[in-house]
Amino acid sequence: MYRIAVIPGDGTGPEVVREGLKVLSAISASAGFDLEFTTYDLGGERFMRTGEILPDGILAEFRQFNAIYLGAIGHPDVKPGILEKGLLLRLRFELDQYVNLRPVKLFPGVETPIKDKGPDDIDFVIIRENTEGLYAGAGGTLRRGTIDEVAIQDSINTRKGVERCLRYAFMYTRKRNKRKKLTLCAKTNVLTYASDLWERAFHELGEKEFPDIARDYVHVDAAVMWMVKNPEWFDVIVTDNMFGDIITDLGAMIQGGMGIAAGGNINPDGVSMFEPIGGSTPKYTGLNVVNPLAAIGAAALMLEAFGEDDAASRIEGAVQTVCARHLKSLAAGKMGHSTTDVGDLVVKYL
Repeated sequence: MYRIAVIPGDGTGPEVVREGLKVLSAISASAGFDLEFTTYDLGGERFMRTGEILPDGILAEFRQFNAIYLGAIGHPDVKPGILEKGLLLRLRFELDQYVNLRPVKLFPGVETPIKDKGPDDIDFVIIRENTEGLYAGAGGTLRRGTIDEVAIQDSINTRKGVERCLRYAFMYTRKRNKRKKLTLCAKTNVLTYASDLWERAFHELGEKEFPDIARDYVHVDAAVMWMVKNPEWFDVIVTDNMFGDIITDLGAMIQGGMGIAAGGNINPDGVSMFEPIGGSTPKYTGLNVVNPLAAIGAAALMLEAFGEDDAASRIEGAVQTVCARHLKSLAAGKMGHSTTDVGDLVVKYL
């Protein structure tokens, strides 16, 4: 039995989560495990109604679940940053979800903007440190609003935080068992203090604990070039919080767009959270036209984190079949099928 907290969230979040839950219920019926869902009303509507973002009592309840399944957060009537910091970032930090896991995989039948590249070329994973770096919120301002204003944003990198992210990346590369190559993405020629810590820990850990994993290094500016020119070079990429935030969105575009990109915020020893990468897309709310495949992919990542690898693989296989045989496009309103239809098709091919 796996207990899952469900946050449908804002905009089209409830629509894509509905299809993800449909697929999860169908797979559990034949895969030998049970799922229990508890839905939470969190997001823009609750904030506007009550002024609450993430009550302490609900946060405490989340610690009792096996995972959190999130739809989308973002409301047109709520100032940007309020929900993101108060809900998403707070969950990541409070639940110590120190790894952001982002597969970048092009499925058959899905278009990529990269000329002459196909599914055999675009199949790698980005592992991003998720609770330190520039997103730790350290810094401040001086003489705000004047000509002499100073703004400082500090990047916090601890040996513990860096090493545990790297260890997860090495272990994931070993489990993935493809090229067995882990690439560190940093900026050692300019960000000499933080990148030096990452690079030293990377090689020390690799030599001592993971001699079977090939190690590679790339500057972040070179990484974005090679992700476009030669994506087939990569197996698993590990990087810090800020660089990871940037290159994962590039990864989403080369795999076909936000409609197919799924991610996980992972605490290997605690409660992890899984979500589609696309936003709440308010203009499509209630129209039943958005693509639910990213949310369904996030559900598969959640099962993989539970150790239910066969069930996760069956979901991914069904998604690939739907992409190859049925969808005209991944874009909202252009799929040739409704949101509900796409969920039904995935269930059909499980």
